[in-house]
Amino acid sequence: MTTIMKQSLFPEFDAMEKRFRRLWEGVPFVPAFMPGVTPAADVYETASKYIVELEVPGYQEKDLGLEISDSTLIVTGTLTEVTDESEKTFRVHERLERGFERTFVLPVEVDSEHLSATVEKGVLKIHAPKAKIAEPRRVAITKG
Repeated sequence: MTTIMKQSLFPEFDAMEKRFRRLWEGVPFVPAFMPGVTPAADVYETASKYIVELEVPGYQEKDLGLEISDSTLIVTGTLTEVTDESEKTFRVHERLERGFERTFVLPVEVDSEHLSATVEKGVLKIHAPKAKIAEPRRVAITKG
């Protein structure tokens, strides 16, 4: 039998992370700073919109939710547990195994009415278009 091991430059940190995860098991909320508990994200901007991308492998559209209030975007994911009849002995287990909640504060110029999202190849992509901002214009002053 071949043993698969995660290579790490600092194995002491891996042991600390495992203990930290065990500490939070069963708690209804999970600190957002824990690695591996929330999906990795990229947030970037183009000329016309902001884009939030989250890695959500294994999640389907029905497992994901988006909510926006003012400029706060909340992304949630809930995995439906699939039971496997064969017993598993994990050698490395890093994938998300329960739901997550991730919060982003978007700039105020986001047009939240036209938010859209797609999920493809394990990546959730949220498009937040920028609102049209009125251009400054000159106002004529007349004699009253």
